Amino acid sequence: MDGMPSVLPDGEPVPDDGALPRHALEGAADRPLGFYLHVPYCATRCGYCDFNTYTATELRGSGGALASRDNYAAHLIEEVRQARKVLGDDPRPVRTVFVGGGTPTLLPAADLVRMLASIKEEFGLAEDAEITTEANPESVDPAYLEALREGGFNRVSFGMQSAKQHVLKILDRTHTPGRPEACVAEARAAGFDHVNLDLIYGTPGESDDDWRATLDAAIGAGPDHVSAYALIVEEGTQLARRIRRGEIPMTDDDAHADRYLIADEAFAAAGFDWYEVSNWATTEAGRCLHNELYWRGADWWGAGPGAHSHVGGVRWWNVKHPGAYAQALSEGRSPGAGREILGEEDRRVERILLELRLREGCPLDLLKPDGLAASRRALTEGLLESGPYEEGRAVLTLRGRLLADAVVRDLVD
Repeated sequence: MDGMPSVLPDGEPVPDDGALPRHALEGAADRPLGFYLHVPYCATRCGYCDFNTYTATELRGSGGALASRDNYAAHLIEEVRQARKVLGDDPRPVRTVFVGGGTPTLLPAADLVRMLASIKEEFGLAEDAEITTEANPESVDPAYLEALREGGFNRVSFGMQSAKQHVLKILDRTHTPGRPEACVAEARAAGFDHVNLDLIYGTPGESDDDWRATLDAAIGAGPDHVSAYALIVEEGTQLARRIRRGEIPMTDDDAHADRYLIADEAFAAAGFDWYEVSNWATTEAGRCLHNELYWRGADWWGAGPGAHSHVGGVRWWNVKHPGAYAQALSEGRSPGAGREILGEEDRRVERILLELRLREGCPLDLLKPDGLAASRRALTEGLLESGPYEEGRAVLTLRGRLLADAVVRDLVD
């Protein structure tokens, strides 16, 4: 599941009116514009989660009515209106909208539809706009999905993680095995053409056979997109504390690599093609266009507590707590907590970091001499594909995908 990290970076202050430097909108017409809407509420906290999310217990007495999810949609809509003022006469219709969390589907479907409608009213939506929401399997039913589809959503992403009960228990996931697969069928019946399942591999106690069973269940459910992420144990989470106390073992990197290879083989056999290191789709239309905005350095406005935005080389992030977020909006101020203006070198490095993860790879002309020399070594070591390299692009091989972080570190020099 996508989401906003719980720790915000440092940065310069955001003006009270949220105004951007003039250069941020130069050439904007040539870049797609997306919206990320962050819903920070969860029924329970998963043991591995480090996102900026809150349960009812965590919010009680912290922010009062302003932090409540009952009026959350109204606050978020106010930020959409602020975005319209900040972007001025920017004529671009919105190409993608992604509602993430947290658990967006803890809100009534009508609230998600209202939030989407505010973007359509203020900016307009591209004719082929991709409109996605994340959903936990236990938080939706056929009527809820039908309401979303009727309200304009055309893509849904379910957090499956695993098909094995003992693995779900370690992750503190509350849905039962089989429920995510049923959700895919319900989403199809509601008219969703594009459905994603999120999976996690490398959970302590998970075996290769457990992972194969999860892959079989996910593929058999009939989504057109699957995301599979290695479990990262973040400091400060309940899972990290349990591992530190010796209650459960840490999964090693070799096991992660084995599970990735198992996944890639299973997806390929089922007609899924990788287009980003952790993402596979059955068709080009099935790719997540919103995530491609991130990976290709396009423009997006992140609305909600802790949400990050990027427009024309300016990146900023909102205050974390729902109460502080609502307070800023109620006072007519930007909820931005800080921002940074990316220089040419920052943007060059980010392009390499992100584009190398894509099936199309990154242009070799982004590399400096040391990085270009490293790319030639990577080619010799079988980490980059030879055909695209001859055409001027660095594209990871399967082995290169396993070592993507190390390859990127060498190429950015």
